[in-house]
Amino acid sequence: MTTDAPTTVSRKQIWFLTGSQGLYGPEVLDQVRDQSRSISDALAAAPDLRADIIAKPVLTDADGIRRAMIDASSDDRVIGVVAWMHTFSPAKMWIGGLGALTKPLLHLHTQVNRDLPWATIDMDFMNLNQAAHGDREFGFVQTRMRVPRKTIVGHTCDPAVLARIAAWSGVAAAYDDLRHLRLARFGDNMRGVAVTEGDKVEAQIRFGVSVDAFGVNDLVARVDAVEDAAVDDLVTRYTDLYAVVPELRPGGARHESLRYAARIEAGLRGFLEDGGYGAFTTNFEDLGGLRQLPGLAVQRLMADGYGFGGEGDWKTSVMVRTLKTMGAGRPGGTSFMEDYTYHLEPGRELILGAHMLEVCPSIATGRPRVEIHPLGIGGREDPVRLVFDAAPGDGVTLGICDLGERFRFVANECRVVPALAEMPRLPVARAVWAPVPDFTTSTECWLTAGGPHHTVLSTQLTSEDLLDLADLTGTELALIGAGTTTRAFARELRWSAAYHHLAAGV
Repeated sequence: MTTDAPTTVSRKQIWFLTGSQGLYGPEVLDQVRDQSRSISDALAAAPDLRADIIAKPVLTDADGIRRAMIDASSDDRVIGVVAWMHTFSPAKMWIGGLGALTKPLLHLHTQVNRDLPWATIDMDFMNLNQAAHGDREFGFVQTRMRVPRKTIVGHTCDPAVLARIAAWSGVAAAYDDLRHLRLARFGDNMRGVAVTEGDKVEAQIRFGVSVDAFGVNDLVARVDAVEDAAVDDLVTRYTDLYAVVPELRPGGARHESLRYAARIEAGLRGFLEDGGYGAFTTNFEDLGGLRQLPGLAVQRLMADGYGFGGEGDWKTSVMVRTLKTMGAGRPGGTSFMEDYTYHLEPGRELILGAHMLEVCPSIATGRPRVEIHPLGIGGREDPVRLVFDAAPGDGVTLGICDLGERFRFVANECRVVPALAEMPRLPVARAVWAPVPDFTTSTECWLTAGGPHHTVLSTQLTSEDLLDLADLTGTELALIGAGTTTRAFARELRWSAAYHHLAAGV
């Protein structure tokens, strides 16, 4: 299954800026304009691009560059800027503009022609096609100014280049969403747990997300007010989409439990939509007047792009939403996850991930089943949930922890695999994966980095996507992947700690 685009994300713009200079005269600049448009048209036709490419006039002086950057930064429709130096654009002209830019920047290093016209090439051609050193001039001033940016090299006829640009556009869309994200936190976090704590003020400063607390009975009032017709409609959807067990189907002995699960979904969805919330949390220790721990409702809301964190874990909820936004429309899925237990057979070690109820069906293989089973915690009625296995595929897990002076992302490349046997007595949604580079290295590094037990599992994204997100948000990323060793990883953490301490200033 594929995650739908988050409900609050609309079509935005990415501006395409071309650098040149007035030295070449109007005839050459006309050619620059036409050739620039051919590049922007190629980008606009890229599959899976998450925003419209808007080609701006060729920039030839410092005032025009600065004004373009200010306009991009102040336009809420713009999620990012792509810059390309078609000819030689003296980079001192770009200093004011780069200093004014607050949106994500992609430096595209390309040229109009894929191949050199070996038999006819002359100095006129050379003067018109100078991106090879024009972009180096631009790259230098970005580095000198310590401008965060993504650099992609290659011709726009290469599908791999367009795919990387499209992936970056997803990160830019997620960053834009994160800067405006509102999260509804129902109740507090689980008592006595350390990793779900965090500095909400710093999170708003760093990421932009606003975390609002509500009493659980604020939600209960909305749930109780749901009309029967809305419940009927959801029950029909459930029976159409999922394999509902007979006892929950209309006429079944426990059909009322399914109806109450639908009532929770309708009330929760309405609460989030009316408040403009794109993420939320629940806590089994604080359910107020709810008769069930929300399970099916949470799973379906996640499938629609909402962020979620269990036990009041608002930080992971933010990351679920952000990674879902990044991966929207791409094959695979993204879900809230928890490392639960291990298979420690030598040479075939695996991690079994699940949660009490709340795993997103976007990662499911086959048709999820709607079931009802007892839950030993929470002190409420048996909750309804979707039960399924995760589809195999390459993926990443990402956790976020608050180290006191900063946030850290901890990520691990992995391979989601089929379970080694059926699990008929485990009535929850679950995923099995093999961490990269191996179980021992991965787990020792994760523990060394202080990675949390709540994570986001995604088979839509890659470690490059996570690196781009970390760069955009100025957040440390401790990445465990192919080639990682425990000794080098520990050394990298020490270097990273020193860097982020110095980068934060005094």
